[in-house]
Amino acid sequence: MERIGFEDIDIYNVLSSMHEGVVIADVTGKVIFFNQTQGQIDDISPADAVGKKLLDIYQLTTETSPIMRCLATGDLIINEPMIYRTCLGRVCNILSDAFPLYKGGQLIGAITFSREYQLLEKVILSRTASNPSIARTASNGTRFSFKDIIASDSQMRSAIRMARMSAVSPSPIMISGETGTGKELFAQSIHNHSPRKKSLFIPVNCAAIPENLLEGILFGTSRGSFTGAIDKPGLFEQANGGTIFLDELDTMPLTLQVKLLRVIQEKKVRKLGSLKEIDLDVKILSSVGQPPLKMVQKGSLRMDLFYRMGVVSILLPPLRDRKDDLEPLVRHFISKYNRALGEKVETLSDDVADLFAGYRWPGNVRELEHIIEAAMNMVDGTRVIHLSHLPPHIFSFAGKDTLTHSLVDREDSAVSGPNLMETQKSHERQMLVNALTRSRGNAARAARSLGISPQSIHYKMKKFGIERKAFMAQKKV
Repeated sequence: MERIGFEDIDIYNVLSSMHEGVVIADVTGKVIFFNQTQGQIDDISPADAVGKKLLDIYQLTTETSPIMRCLATGDLIINEPMIYRTCLGRVCNILSDAFPLYKGGQLIGAITFSREYQLLEKVILSRTASNPSIARTASNGTRFSFKDIIASDSQMRSAIRMARMSAVSPSPIMISGETGTGKELFAQSIHNHSPRKKSLFIPVNCAAIPENLLEGILFGTSRGSFTGAIDKPGLFEQANGGTIFLDELDTMPLTLQVKLLRVIQEKKVRKLGSLKEIDLDVKILSSVGQPPLKMVQKGSLRMDLFYRMGVVSILLPPLRDRKDDLEPLVRHFISKYNRALGEKVETLSDDVADLFAGYRWPGNVRELEHIIEAAMNMVDGTRVIHLSHLPPHIFSFAGKDTLTHSLVDREDSAVSGPNLMETQKSHERQMLVNALTRSRGNAARAARSLGISPQSIHYKMKKFGIERKAFMAQKKV
């Protein structure tokens, strides 16, 4: 195989194993590399493709082929949707990137990376619910209802009342709140409290879908609208009779916000390339990460769309403003992970409780859950979560004043609490010791349990003077 510009790097092995299709051509358009994934997309053997001209393999021109345009202009091409036919008649629908290759300042070829549209769409839609803890188990695509929301705080109770009342109407609802405050939990609960609860709840994370795919995914495509296009219902059509939840609406391109506004006003949707309109009966929920008017002022959310989408506007307070809810939430997550991990944790130590009370919780309830889960992986059979069980980041994010106040030695109130650096070192060392004890000196296993690399754990063991051999003879506790 001829190599261009990679003499010192065995990068071809990397490209061969990629899940994206990869094609490299020289300046004449002759294929010099064609990986197995591209072969699967095109139904062409890589051995049959290498050595041939691109325009002999694909029914394309120098203007329609991304790699040929890249060779002609020297410009890169990003996320270009393509429908093309191969020399064997196969029609392919891909998203393509093309990059020029230079050596010594001279253009020597180009490389393309391709993702099959249908496969990419499946991956995107499987990840639209960004929170992995919200697994969908009900036949309507949901898991949660209002009874699953833990709330004593007056603001939160008010938000629940508003959500319950508006769930029975067809009006759109916009939910705003910081990340981790429970926006999708509310959206699922609204659906399950509505007359539509037996129909589908379809969540769409607008931020997770490339701009040039989003319109087709939302509104659908029509057979014959472009070469190789198939008649495919969009998510609005699939949600007909049910609920669609547009998460992170403010990340949607403004041009698409205009089209969405028309769908809401007309209660009709038109597939790409179609003249026919489909009547819609869909409850539309949406979310934004900041107050909607702030999004409007920033220019990421159209004012007219906000008026239509935010007929009912529900604000979820951050956890730092829900002090009364902290303790019941902690109890709930301890109970949850006792069942999941087979532990018997009962409570937090006083030091941890004080730290939690003074912490700002930038990740809100989701962060609290992750910290409880991480700590309970470290408890090793004990019934109380101590500071040494907590993940290090909480000490980095917490303010020094908060830590100094919460880490005072309770057995001797006259003694000053440890400073931040000493506390972090002490807890980091104890976590290493706990992990090595559980793994019986297996550093790689201990590193995995701590979420760090093997190189990092060896560095930290050397830093704290910890010998792996000291744990190898110990029985697992």
